[in-house]
Amino acid sequence: MHPATDNQPPHRPRLLLAMGPGIAERLFTDAHRARLGALARTDPHLVAHDLTAPTPEVAAALAEAQLLLTCWGATPLTTEVLDRAPRLRAVVHAAGSVKHHITDACWERGLAVTSAAAANALPVAEYTLAAILFAGKRVLRSAQQYADLRTDQAWLDESTTWGNYRRTVGIIGASRIGRRVIDLLRPFDFEILLYDPYATTPPPGVRLVALDELCARSTVVSVHAPQLPATHHMLGPAQLAAMPDGTTLINTARGSLVDETALLPHLRSGRLHAILDVTDPELPAPDSPLWTLPNVLLTPHVAGSLGNELHRMADQALEEVARYGRGEPFAEEVSASDLQRSA
Repeated sequence: MHPATDNQPPHRPRLLLAMGPGIAERLFTDAHRARLGALARTDPHLVAHDLTAPTPEVAAALAEAQLLLTCWGATPLTTEVLDRAPRLRAVVHAAGSVKHHITDACWERGLAVTSAAAANALPVAEYTLAAILFAGKRVLRSAQQYADLRTDQAWLDESTTWGNYRRTVGIIGASRIGRRVIDLLRPFDFEILLYDPYATTPPPGVRLVALDELCARSTVVSVHAPQLPATHHMLGPAQLAAMPDGTTLINTARGSLVDETALLPHLRSGRLHAILDVTDPELPAPDSPLWTLPNVLLTPHVAGSLGNELHRMADQALEEVARYGRGEPFAEEVSASDLQRSA
């Protein structure tokens, strides 16, 4: 990069949008497109959906591009794709994980990579906070009972074990999302436990513990670890059996982190509750008990950015494009080593 000076305007790099069909229309407002046009030399309406067999117009833009601005559905940047982009220097990803499209060839060519994972972490953390607070109040159960009974009920008698005062919340994974959840929990009267094998110093007021201890002591367990070989079924039979009766398991990470075969008996018996935004497979089988169990809230992977929350990711991506133009380092740069233990 060539830093701008006081006498030189910011560099306007050549940029190409590359993402799945329909994503750019959701990601960018007219104001975003206008700002993008001011920051970079680009056609903000030209979006490359397939870089493996590009149209002549996309191929010409790719050959000149110094930056790719990507989002969900971006083509994996293989050696063959990168050979068509000899001037490419950086990839700005306007979403979370870059594992789908950033390949070893990108690191070998020294490309700089940045991601809007920090922007995407906030709605997941907000969903989790709501799930934790609703779990303590047993909102799902009481709403179902209320609808079934349609009469007055002795709720004080029913609710002797409910409430959020001085509950113990276990956070699995000191990821961006896990740390954001901890920040959002600070105004409340919770004891917070954290398990992360890479963490050495926990956030203030948080206790770092082993996974088995976290499971045994928490009344809410929330999963925020990455999907890696080492985390496959990290919540297995022993960890699930250790959870106290009435514990709520929240999973907004990846379904494969929980052994659902081991979880189902605890859910069928009513011993545990679950709020699952992700499952394994991502869409449960039509006859899965998860659809109908009264102590399970199943949502269709909506914790992450959607609707107008995509605009927060666009804002962060455009800030990174502006930094590139000013010759500054990316604020949220991703390295190859980061991907070894992140989503």
